[in-house]
Amino acid sequence: MSASYQTAVSLVRLLVRAFFRRVEVSGLENVPETGGGLIVASHPNGLIDPGLILAHSPRSVAFGARHGLFRVPLLGWLMRGVGAVPIYRAVDAGTGGDRRARNEQSLGALAGAIAAGRFAALFPEGVSHDAPRMLELKTGAARLYYQARALDPARAPAIIPVGLHYDDKRAFRSYALVEFHPAIEPPPELDVVPREGESPELARERAARLTDQIEAHLSAAVHPTESWELHHLMHRARKLVRAERARRAEAAPGRPDMQERVLGFGRIWAGYNQRLTSHPDDVERVRTRLARYDETLRALALEDHELDLDPRLASPWLGFLLFLQLATVYLVLPPILVVGSVVNVPVAVLLIAISKLASRAYKDEATVKLLAGAVLFPATWIGAGVLAARGNVWLRAALPGVPDVPVLAGVVMGLLCLIGGAAGLRYLRVARETARAVRV
Repeated sequence: MSASYQTAVSLVRLLVRAFFRRVEVSGLENVPETGGGLIVASHPNGLIDPGLILAHSPRSVAFGARHGLFRVPLLGWLMRGVGAVPIYRAVDAGTGGDRRARNEQSLGALAGAIAAGRFAALFPEGVSHDAPRMLELKTGAARLYYQARALDPARAPAIIPVGLHYDDKRAFRSYALVEFHPAIEPPPELDVVPREGESPELARERAARLTDQIEAHLSAAVHPTESWELHHLMHRARKLVRAERARRAEAAPGRPDMQERVLGFGRIWAGYNQRLTSHPDDVERVRTRLARYDETLRALALEDHELDLDPRLASPWLGFLLFLQLATVYLVLPPILVVGSVVNVPVAVLLIAISKLASRAYKDEATVKLLAGAVLFPATWIGAGVLAARGNVWLRAALPGVPDVPVLAGVVMGLLCLIGGAAGLRYLRVARETARAVRV
């Protein structure tokens, strides 16, 4: 692993840790410790998707990426550092043989990396998107697999499907899950080494059939639905079942982690599809009732498990504790967070505006926030530190009794801005939960 790759991946990990509150990773045991392989993943969240894979893959990974991204400042350096190769889309570079030749060259470089024992990664959908279902898969991943097999006939590369899941994909300090699934085992007729001189039609048919295999495994990994309405209803059913299980066990449900959420969603989705085939009328009636239930709970700002709590609203202790929480959250804490808020809130507002204006689609907002925030926030903290240092010099000129510590003043101010911003994020979450407690 080269020094430039390690440096670039370390920076990606730092950015990912700053953007997400927690990233869960599962299935690392499915990634072989030796030999080359190919990672295939869904693509719901722009450049965040490859960032998560790079940051959490146990093996070094080379990516294929849209060639235009290499011209973006900082991003281009990162992509070259991790060994990404350019992929030329028809909409960007015409439809002639030149584009196809350059793509064959890029796929050849990735195939060479796989044959040399590395991992490569592709997003077979070709583009990132905001749909709850997967787009039609391109055959590039299958063609890459067979190119690597031709370069090293003795070893078949592992094909690892990866599921990427987000609780709110554009939200700062949200949660994510990276799931490495067991390797795909192609059927015997597809588990072959391409022969020299075979017909292009045979190669295309075989690549198309392997692409169908990849699509089936990726669908099982991400649970695509035909609409966002149905997607949200499946999550409501998941939460309802979880709350009922907690009630029967007489246990507090607590907050589920991302793995539990995805597992529960998958089970509900599998049951829904099975019953939809055998009992479509019953499923439609349950779906209608579930939609009404979901609408009611959203209007009341309640969660499923709260319906089972003992509503002791007449207890004087409950009122006292709620008053104490209100006073602490809205009166005591805000003055402590003044420095962090004064410096960081305008930058956060500017960052939100930039993400809205610069993003072509919803799926790009997290990418813009991460890249722009990585520049704007540190620059703001450094600027505040410089102003504090100069302010110390000016004060000492006016008031000779002031200590001559411009460097210390600058460092302390920069740290206060950083710590105040981090504390402010946690405070906003607590403030929202307190307001919700009042509504409940």
